[in-house]
Amino acid sequence: MTAPARALTSLPLVGCRPMRGFSWHRSQRHRGGLQFMVSTGCHHGYEALAEARLLTMLDFAGEVIDVLSQPMRLRFSTEDGAREHIPDFLADTTTGRWLIDVHPAGQIQLRDEVAFAATAQFAELLGWGYMAVTGWRQPALATVDTLSSQRRPLADPLGMAEALMTAVAAGPCRFDEARGIDDGTNDLESVCAATALATELGLDLSQPLDDQAVLTAAAGSARRVE
Repeated sequence: MTAPARALTSLPLVGCRPMRGFSWHRSQRHRGGLQFMVSTGCHHGYEALAEARLLTMLDFAGEVIDVLSQPMRLRFSTEDGAREHIPDFLADTTTGRWLIDVHPAGQIQLRDEVAFAATAQFAELLGWGYMAVTGWRQPALATVDTLSSQRRPLADPLGMAEALMTAVAAGPCRFDEARGIDDGTNDLESVCAATALATELGLDLSQPLDDQAVLTAAAGSARRVE
């Protein structure tokens, strides 16, 4: 379907399909695949590992509603003639809609910068946000990777998750303080620490995930384990 830009302001992502498919063959230089997101309950296609990493980071942002890979083909004019560009993702979030491109910083060329600028103008026209993701700062990437590896169905017969949520509801709580929550009779530090990594809590990703990391209550999160 071809449509003017303003016709896309109310486009629902449900039922939409990517502009192109995701495949893999021996001589292919990039690695594509499907990434499951707890936030959406669906698999989403990606064309490179950097894009898969972006989907994982979005999943832990706590604001994602839906994501569409390769959402549209934009046509625009430059001094060198007509150009086309397909952004990598369109994300619906609780704070608005975002167009996202993913490109490692060391591989960005002038042609890419022009495409990013045109996409940013298109997003601004529709009142959407736009970002070009060129990499991730540590320790954010390492922390999310750790949390992602812990994401699995988790039984909580001791009710530690509720105790943790009650503790952080009263205010920010350091990880070592949360780890010390117990039933008054048993040493449950290890159980509580494991539960903390699988509970809907907020965490400042600019800080390392250590005893001094500050946990806060989060209204929504991809840390769900059911």
